[in-house]
Amino acid sequence: MCISSLITKNILNVAAYRFVDVDQLPERREALSELCQNLGLKGSILLSTEGINLFLAGTEDNINAFIRYLNENPLFQPLGMATVAYKKSWSATQPFNRMLVKLKQEIIPLGLPEIQPSKHTAPALPPQLLKQWLDEGIDFTLLDTRNDYEIRLGTFEKATVLDLQHFRDFPSACAAQLPEDAKQKPMVMFCTGGIRCEKASVALEQQGYTQVYQLEGGILNYFEQCGGAHYNGDCFVFDKRVALDPNLEETKAALCYRCLNPLTEAEQQSPDYVVDVSCPYCLDRQKQKAL
Repeated sequence: MCISSLITKNILNVAAYRFVDVDQLPERREALSELCQNLGLKGSILLSTEGINLFLAGTEDNINAFIRYLNENPLFQPLGMATVAYKKSWSATQPFNRMLVKLKQEIIPLGLPEIQPSKHTAPALPPQLLKQWLDEGIDFTLLDTRNDYEIRLGTFEKATVLDLQHFRDFPSACAAQLPEDAKQKPMVMFCTGGIRCEKASVALEQQGYTQVYQLEGGILNYFEQCGGAHYNGDCFVFDKRVALDPNLEETKAALCYRCLNPLTEAEQQSPDYVVDVSCPYCLDRQKQKAL
């Protein structure tokens, strides 16, 4: 029997977001902070006038209690979280160090206030339909909207990738790097859980793309619905697990805590990788600065 199958995974990890007009931010923040503390949850919740974005981990009972509270408390009913599909996965240990509830200008920063997903965003493409398009060889562009360090761990076989360091650079990167004829055929974009595509899809519509879709629920929902078909590697996640495979299981990827670059299992064999000291990306950056 596989040793990993004997490990008890009793920590439930959930991620969810919703774009909706939100008021009473200080009151909502205080209520959520108190609730998460009482339930022993860890992770992060971002609140802004444009919505909510959360990543939480705890026992199944306490996560479910949090979800019930959000759905039933009048203070949070305007968020409509009862209609949101929480993306769930399990781990043997708590992947977050602390609990933070923050008020932000944007729950996912793009710096384009005219883009308001609560008012308009591109239609969602179900994971099963994306798989069908890939199975059948349909002619379309599959665009990865994530940062380059995420893409190194894995992406779809057919994906077009951008040289992207920060999500704020997405519109300018698309304008500079995507061919003009891509505007006339279907464009399906994807990210980890879907939130970035809510804004990125509108940015492309503004640039003249006529058939823009976003992968419903992102890579993690695709994994849950379709497994690893047409996907190579793992999916980077923003917690101590670092990456999940198509079975939504934690992989052997690691994070360099000096430069915060993720490292594949093969990259960890490099003599340049010393835990908590350096990795190939740290040293490469130092060499470039020295030139």
